[in-house]
Amino acid sequence: METLAITDDVAIPLDEIEWAAVRAQGAGGQNVNKVASAVHLRFDIRASSLPDVYKERLLRLADHRITDSGVIVIKAQQARTQERNRELALQQLQELIRRVTVAPKKRRPTQPTRTAQEKRLAQKKRRGQNKALRRDFGDE
Repeated sequence: METLAITDDVAIPLDEIEWAAVRAQGAGGQNVNKVASAVHLRFDIRASSLPDVYKERLLRLADHRITDSGVIVIKAQQARTQERNRELALQQLQELIRRVTVAPKKRRPTQPTRTAQEKRLAQKKRRGQNKALRRDFGDE
């Protein structure tokens, strides 16, 4: 059984990926009008054999290629041949899944130093004094 390697220890069996050949869009003359060289790749995240951690991260991604039902849809139409477009679609899927294999860094909340706070307040005071000098005090 052939697989698509994601990391050293994670791979996706190719039978989890659905393919559809479609006609490509845009300019290209007779070739693009007659030949279904573009491909649609569909990969159901929830039904896949990926580890649950990767599934959760993928479903949380804000990517236009992931549908609300948790299916990744990739259309590849850059190349002239269907075989090359299949390779390009697999590369895009591989890159998308590899993005979630790296755990996001945990954010450590920080606080400004006392010196930074004092500088900020001094700057505010100077700015307020500048503005006060512009005021019109009326008839005195």
